[in-house]
Amino acid sequence: MDSIVKTNFDFKNLTGVYNGKVRDVYFIDEKYMVMVATDRISAFDVVLPRGIPYKGQVLNQIASQFLDRTTDIVKNWKIACPDPMVTIGYKCCPLPVEMIVRGYLTGSSWRTYKSGARQICGVDIPDGMREHQRFDSPIVTPTTKAEVGGHDQDISKEEIIAQQLVPADIYNQIEEISLKLFERGSQIAAERGLILVDTKYEFGLLNGEVCLMDEIHTPDSSRYFYKEGYQERFDNNQPQRQLSKEFVREWLMANGFQGRSGEVVPPMTDEVVNSISNRYIELYEAVTGNKFVKQPYDEGVYERIEENVKNMLQRL
Repeated sequence: MDSIVKTNFDFKNLTGVYNGKVRDVYFIDEKYMVMVATDRISAFDVVLPRGIPYKGQVLNQIASQFLDRTTDIVKNWKIACPDPMVTIGYKCCPLPVEMIVRGYLTGSSWRTYKSGARQICGVDIPDGMREHQRFDSPIVTPTTKAEVGGHDQDISKEEIIAQQLVPADIYNQIEEISLKLFERGSQIAAERGLILVDTKYEFGLLNGEVCLMDEIHTPDSSRYFYKEGYQERFDNNQPQRQLSKEFVREWLMANGFQGRSGEVVPPMTDEVVNSISNRYIELYEAVTGNKFVKQPYDEGVYERIEENVKNMLQRL
């Protein structure tokens, strides 16, 4: 076994289980959540057929560090990380939108712009911009949160409020918080020689208060460029050196897959899988400044996770 793509734990006082694209979430007493970051990987809202070694450990540990470094901006759901692949936190009532903050015209926003659109999620984008160009100030382009197997859909602030998906006062609050989180993430990235290009935040309500949920500033939810050489590459219309999941999407597109009906995921060879794993580890070390410590996938890995979680739950 070189990755964990499925879990089936039976924790005490378990009241429900949710299997997301990447995470398995166990609900305890309808009060707590045990979120296991598996090694599954998704792109274009499709879970790919092979897991990526150490990906879950990378995502969980990056998110944990950034959650701890943003508590002065907003309360978050985290209580503790009892295992490299697990975070335990409070169960929140999720808001049905995802807040995408973009500092640069890159990825899906560039593909939309290149097709001729000059408005993304109700935000006007000026003519004459180029791929990877920095916006004058970060923009917020929300999406709806898809059901399992569905696709997230772009939506404007005005539509969110008109459809009563989120009350206006709550939406304004999470928009302001999202921009502050992006600013903090950008500052931390700059200290490490990186540029936080864009990212996604999810929020919920905990005892009536806005609470940051899920992951934050990981390579699954964010895109990073290397700061060194950015301007030279931009001036010369060259691709940016980046650390994100975008290279996975680019590999899929180059092999004829964008998640559309009838398309088939190209074969994921050992070489492809290992290269993706190495990119995740590279980003962990670049973002945190710490050496990544691989936890082995031995026969006792599930027992280790279960024991660590049980010990933590007993203390709550």
